Amino acid sequence: MTASERDKMAAGEWYSCLVDELEALRMAARDAVHQHNAMAPIERGNMASALRVLFGAVADNVFIEAPFHCSYGINIHLGARVYLNAGCTILDSGRVAIGAGTMLGPNVQIYCAEHHRDAVLRGQGLEVAKPVTIGADVWIGGGAIILGGVTIGDGAIVGAGSVVTKDVAAGAVVAGNPARPLRRVST
Repeated sequence: MTASERDKMAAGEWYSCLVDELEALRMAARDAVHQHNAMAPIERGNMASALRVLFGAVADNVFIEAPFHCSYGINIHLGARVYLNAGCTILDSGRVAIGAGTMLGPNVQIYCAEHHRDAVLRGQGLEVAKPVTIGADVWIGGGAIILGGVTIGDGAIVGAGSVVTKDVAAGAVVAGNPARPLRRVST
């Protein structure tokens, strides 16, 4: 039996993002994102119900400021008391897990997809999804970019504007492009 492109995406294998099944999932995410971003804050509360239903898992007291954007939503898993500031973008072709008490500053971007390096294959929509795992009580400064395949340990701090291309140890403080350790904090 041949795996579907969605199955390949979930398995971290090369898949085509240009198939109808994945486009339908992206359209459902666009609808939920639009509802969240267009609702008055008093109506939306911590997050629009359409996002809560769309996401893979959402714990209590998660707060997502508008505007927000995601690709699929189904691969996003948020722990208790996660806070996403305005302008956060999560391109969740892979699993994105964000631990309890973690805060993302404005305009933080998480990118799971890696497009094929061969131009012909890239033009055919081939990409691979790499997961992102962010531990508990992490602080990610505004404008930071987190690339696919990265794990950020509990209690770490990522400086504003950083580009995180490699794993970050628990309790570490990193900044820059690419992000590099600045110092270690006690955990």
